[in-house]
Amino acid sequence: MLWSLTLITAIAGGLLGYTYQLTEEPIARASKASREKAIQQVIPTYDNSPLDEQMTYTVHNEYGETTATIYPAKLGGKLAGAAVECSNNTGYGGEIRIIVGFEADGTIKDYQVLKHQETPGLGAKMGDWFRTDKNNQSIIGKSPEECNFHVTKDSGDIDAITAATITSRAFLAAVRTAYAAYTESLKGGNHE
Repeated sequence: MLWSLTLITAIAGGLLGYTYQLTEEPIARASKASREKAIQQVIPTYDNSPLDEQMTYTVHNEYGETTATIYPAKLGGKLAGAAVECSNNTGYGGEIRIIVGFEADGTIKDYQVLKHQETPGLGAKMGDWFRTDKNNQSIIGKSPEECNFHVTKDSGDIDAITAATITSRAFLAAVRTAYAAYTESLKGGNHE
């Protein structure tokens, strides 16, 4: 019986290892393609390869230390903007991972929510809520330098998602982190 269990375990382990080897490269390619698509959707026109020129920055903010990845968009060798990927772990359901596209002057071109576990129908609305041009919801075309990217309940300028203030706070904190990483990259500091 012991030999049978050992043999079955060894075969199962070998099959799992083989399956991992077969799927590792296609999964990595799919992840890269997904990342490229998100970058293309949020940044200005470019002629370089933002993925090949990516930089990692550590941002210190009110939530501690956060790592952000910057994908610079260049046109004719000149910076046209960047996509910044970062996260915030204070959402209602935990981590919210976003990618924010900035124009060269720091205004937000667009954003994509890459990962979240927020409540469907409430916090999950963040993918559309903050780009809707209604009241003070939209962050598109605004700069965290000129606009207070906190919810109005916290004396900010952005309307929170109805019944999802915690999610809204976490989302806007991630946007502020992305902006801080973008401005640091322009100064050339905190680069890893």
